[in-house]
Amino acid sequence: STWDVMKPIFESIAAVAEGEPCVTHIGPGGAGHYVKMIHNGIEYGDMQLICEAYNIFKAAGFKPAELAEVFTEWNEGDLESYLIQITSKIFEQVDPETKKPLVDLILDTAGQKGTGKWTLINAVENAVVISTINAAVEARILSSMKDKRVDASKVLEGPKPELDVKKKKLVKKVHDALFASKIISYAQGLDLIATMGKEKDWNLDLGKIAAIWRGGCIIRARFLNDITDAYRKDPELSNLMLAPFFTNLLNEFQENWREVVSLATLAGIPVPAFSASLGYYDSYRSAVLPANLLQAQRDFFGAHTYERTDKARGEMFHTEWPEVIG
Repeated sequence: STWDVMKPIFESIAAVAEGEPCVTHIGPGGAGHYVKMIHNGIEYGDMQLICEAYNIFKAAGFKPAELAEVFTEWNEGDLESYLIQITSKIFEQVDPETKKPLVDLILDTAGQKGTGKWTLINAVENAVVISTINAAVEARILSSMKDKRVDASKVLEGPKPELDVKKKKLVKKVHDALFASKIISYAQGLDLIATMGKEKDWNLDLGKIAAIWRGGCIIRARFLNDITDAYRKDPELSNLMLAPFFTNLLNEFQENWREVVSLATLAGIPVPAFSASLGYYDSYRSAVLPANLLQAQRDFFGAHTYERTDKARGEMFHTEWPEVIG
């Protein structure tokens, strides 16, 4: 094949992680371009989660110099990644003109080139939930509405975004919330890749895809080794959360994860990606959801029918509901 001919050339120039070149033939047709698009969607989620951690720390009184230390320490541990590393360097940067931390002088309006939005559109088309990535895209859109937000801040009331907590304890709690939410972001993106791969008959290898993300790309991170291992052990893994390594982490982190979301919410600190990640986790682990009421509503106004818990799956029922006025 053409790939067999070109493979030695690409491998000779590719980044290397764990002794393996970070390049592979993804699949036929547009498979490679598609996987790159979802990589960018996961990147959106990753970046937004880091920004929400930063926002929580700011509310607790952390200065950029302190945050540089926190993120440097994180980059030496299980959160090691390119994005954590560059974030630590951003907090160290001083503006030569004003001698103030540069991050404090950058306007809070984020740009985007479209891959995040394309990822959302594709997820909706394939009925795959990527709520963390969706929250990240919407957060960028909201950030661009600077003038409207400034006007709204003068009339819409809420708590003052301040946290009175012990800094050291908060660092641990936010670490756990960030790590857990990152797992969800990757789980959602990989679920979308797997779904589209089956739809297009691309025969995608999620273990290989995770492996090539370990070096030379924006989302490269230490825990991609664990993601690679998870899919190599079980290529048919239905969701990354169900791999034993990640199940154990989520079980370990969830108490601090919940506390961070609660602290932020009560203090009026927007954490849409943290919240969406936790909501996905709780929905996915729920054997029973309130969709029974939703389906009853659909049957009431549109005769859409419903299944019953005491009958075989696939057997549909309809109720003659009472008439209402209005």
